Amino acid sequence: MNSIKKQKVLFLCTGNSARSQIAEALLRHKASEKFEVFSAGTHPENIDLRAIAALNQLAIDTKNLTSKSISVFAGQAFDYVITLCSKANEECRSYPNTAKQLNWDLVDPKTRADKQAFTATVTELNNRLSMFLLAEGAPVTIANKVAITHSEANQTLTNFSPIIFYKSLSDDIRLKVLMLTHYHGELCVCELMTALNEDSQPKVSRNLAVLKKARVLIDRKHGQWVFYRINPMLPLWAKSVIAQTTENNILLINQPLKRLDKMKNRPEKTDFCK
Repeated sequence: MNSIKKQKVLFLCTGNSARSQIAEALLRHKASEKFEVFSAGTHPENIDLRAIAALNQLAIDTKNLTSKSISVFAGQAFDYVITLCSKANEECRSYPNTAKQLNWDLVDPKTRADKQAFTATVTELNNRLSMFLLAEGAPVTIANKVAITHSEANQTLTNFSPIIFYKSLSDDIRLKVLMLTHYHGELCVCELMTALNEDSQPKVSRNLAVLKKARVLIDRKHGQWVFYRINPMLPLWAKSVIAQTTENNILLINQPLKRLDKMKNRPEKTDFCK
């Protein structure tokens, strides 16, 4: 009997000391029958033992985790490359020989003013990976749910209005835009038009303007393209609303994700490791 060829996934972070190690261990635990999983850092550091402890609490195997440089994988092809911090995403927005690249910008647990920071990161990555497996058509074999009972001391927006925030979600296009950007990390107008099957650029742009005005999305210009992503300065509760809505309703954007995967001539975000 022929064995199914596994897809290769590479998680990238700056230090390869916590977030990418946690992601590697979790995905291998969840779906090792479908994926070969690796992680690396643009500037590798020693693995943080608190990350190992948080995984061990859930009986996740950590014995093969090692910190390594991105250069170890030079020339190799991957089905998925997933960056887990803004710095790694900025350095490597377009990894070579990659079928699909995602950016999941998670707060570094080492900077969180919280005793349960690493457990919280495990929970967040577990939820994102469950979403990833559903979206990519892989069975979710486990879904450890760890309650987050902590408070964040991250720098966030001041005078952020929950009323304006929830109003910004009350439109089909805007909600799906947020779900798609949460999943992919960053998308431009043409990609969103394709995903949403919308022919009217002004219509999509108007909804993006509403989300920008509400300070839910921010943009950046690269060449002729403007890319949109979730505002990293959103309060934790607002980020959680977007994340949990996406992670628990992935079928709502299943077709948009498929249309985006089939899109040709997608804009390049930047050169690799500029």
